Amino acid sequence: MYHITKLFQALDQTTSTNAKVNALAAYFEEASDSDKVWTIAMLSHRRPPRAVNYRLLGEWAAEEAGLPDWLFAESYHVVGDLAETIAMLIPERKRRSKPQSLTEYMELMIRLKGEDETTQKSEVIKVWRSLNKQERFIFNKLITGGLRVGVSQKLMVRALARHTGMDENKIALRLMGKWNPAETTFEELVLADNAEDDLSRPYPFYLAYALDVDPKQLGDLSDWQAERKWDGIRGQIIVRQGRIYVWSRGEELVTDKYPEFESLASILPDGTVLDGEILAYKDGKPLPFQAMQRRIGRKNLARKHLQEIPVRMIAYDLLEWDGKDIREHTLLQRRTLLENMIREHLVQDILILSPVVEAASWEHLEKERMLAREHYCEGLMLKRKDSVYQVGRKRGDWWKWKVDPYSVDAVMIYAQRGHGRRANMYTDFTFAVWDDDKLVSFAKAYSGLKNEEFEEITRWVRRNTIERFGPVSVVPAVHVFELHFEGIARSSRHKSGIAVRFPRIHRWRKDKSPEEADTLSMLEGLLD
Repeated sequence: MYHITKLFQALDQTTSTNAKVNALAAYFEEASDSDKVWTIAMLSHRRPPRAVNYRLLGEWAAEEAGLPDWLFAESYHVVGDLAETIAMLIPERKRRSKPQSLTEYMELMIRLKGEDETTQKSEVIKVWRSLNKQERFIFNKLITGGLRVGVSQKLMVRALARHTGMDENKIALRLMGKWNPAETTFEELVLADNAEDDLSRPYPFYLAYALDVDPKQLGDLSDWQAERKWDGIRGQIIVRQGRIYVWSRGEELVTDKYPEFESLASILPDGTVLDGEILAYKDGKPLPFQAMQRRIGRKNLARKHLQEIPVRMIAYDLLEWDGKDIREHTLLQRRTLLENMIREHLVQDILILSPVVEAASWEHLEKERMLAREHYCEGLMLKRKDSVYQVGRKRGDWWKWKVDPYSVDAVMIYAQRGHGRRANMYTDFTFAVWDDDKLVSFAKAYSGLKNEEFEEITRWVRRNTIERFGPVSVVPAVHVFELHFEGIARSSRHKSGIAVRFPRIHRWRKDKSPEEADTLSMLEGLLD
């Protein structure tokens, strides 16, 4: 636990990319091989399931600290983070056992998952008593599944490459796919040349940056391929040795969630890997993403769900063909192979070739971008025709050129403190619009303001709270904010009957009174 705590503190104290890579590389030099594997797993979102209920951890911590439940709850609301609250309130004790490794603690958490409450309590308290405050905080983060260290997988791969002397792209590929940190050694995962052994292994996804310049600065339009930017689940479909595997961009194996693709195992040639967007698709057009969310949220898919919300993949790239990695081919070469494959293997009812958007000029293409919502998409993708398929988010060859977001002026009615570094500020807000003479909530947002604005609204909330429900403060309906969001749909789960996608604060409208905020009928008009 000493090494992972030291790493977390080093990463938490810097925003420098180089400093983070240096800290990770130093950690990999010091840590045991098994600890390295668990750290790689945590930084690539392969944490084990949460072992102990949040409520129980709070009860045990209050008892260990000698505090009444209400005082512990109030402390939690102020701190805003359960792991930190427990670490701060439990008194320091002299260590009663030798320091343990990260692996030993992770193995303990796996065992605790199947134990009764009495055993869980005994083991957790024993660990709390054996650690100092900083180590206890990390342990609590691990057991609650909430450890966030502000490091991308790309930086971790860079540090591993420095540690091992291996190529970054090779390491990135080896970390993909289905592997269990409890059953994998560092040698097997990173060092051994066995990347081809796992038939289901996907390729690292190539991600685009948002276009932040005038598109004319990209040069001659003839050098670029434009496609629609679809709003679905980015995924890869893999067919190898007569079996099919479907992966999401989050490196989750989701084959069972999309039985529509099963027939591709016998239709597509072995050694085929497609990259594309999985969409809810019916009657010749994509359905809203909210329909896809209903499908994703189901543990068991009934025939009704398959009929009401069928899915298709809009395929826009071919990464492997005839068992060969073709990512180093140009986009035009890969596109030609993709077009031929879809035409020759009669998969049009399952796979849809992502259409190229033709335009005579950048001005013409801009008009096509503005029509995005008519095509049920988010905008355009711009891809250089001679580009290879890279790893991770890179600038230069692929850009996403999204349509302007929806905008609404709404009134803040509730406020809640943030978490972690924002635990002492109110940063999470609920917003409402007018329905005749009353306000109805329709969205929550927690990003978009500058730090000084968060500080200002925090001071105001503290002085003007009308009522509190746990961590939520009810405030007077006086402040108007302009919100931006990407999509809108009907929802029976919200009072307003409206759900919006990716809401965020664009600006604080101090120039507007609450009476000037938008109405529910205006939002309903956007649905049409």
